[in-house]
Amino acid sequence: MTDSSQPAESSRQSASTTGRRRPVVSVGLLGVAAGFLWAASRMTWVEVTSADGLGEERTSALVGGTWAAALTPLALTLVAAVAASFAVKGWALRVLGVLVAAVAVSAAVPAILLLMVGASYDEAGRLAELPARAVVQSVDIYAAPAILVLVGALAALAAAAELMSRPRAEAGLSSRYDSPGARRAAAEKGGTAADGPVTQRALWDALDAGEDPTAGDSRGDGVEHVDDTGGDPGTRM
Repeated sequence: MTDSSQPAESSRQSASTTGRRRPVVSVGLLGVAAGFLWAASRMTWVEVTSADGLGEERTSALVGGTWAAALTPLALTLVAAVAASFAVKGWALRVLGVLVAAVAVSAAVPAILLLMVGASYDEAGRLAELPARAVVQSVDIYAAPAILVLVGALAALAAAAELMSRPRAEAGLSSRYDSPGARRAAAEKGGTAADGPVTQRALWDALDAGEDPTAGDSRGDGVEHVDDTGGDPGTRM
């Protein structure tokens, strides 16, 4: 007789593998985004050349942490989102996705403005903290860190989309992290603490709770049973 449980078991294993892979994708994207934002915050975005009329010209380099001061906090927020993606589920996971998307947009805005509009003399002089008598002679911008931020923002947006589209059953911590008391209580109800399929550990918890996990009518489960209601002992149902 063909074992009909094999396709179902294969489907469950495939779903389990996919469920483990999806968090890895979002975590990887968040890690890439945080790394790119942090690296860009340490790179030079703008160089300001100024002169005060008393000496030689002075060149001041403005790194990303100065020109776009929010980059470092935004990178740390993405790092925190990595841990949060394992701890929350349901609507909270979708809120986390919206937060990550907001971080991505906030990081991308100064990079886009620098590439499209450039750097104003007044803003560059103010951030360079030039003396009052100093006059800005020229401002040079560097596109590489801005492009790096845009790539990181795209990675964060992709992570946000994955977080918001993740099925509720795959979100949050696995039932293996539930307390023994919670697992036993779930086993008494015939399931796991996460309302998932009954596992071998759940069966042991049921036995610990004094319940027989094999009790109940098992007819219709695809297993042959001997009809002991008065018919021929060799007859099978």
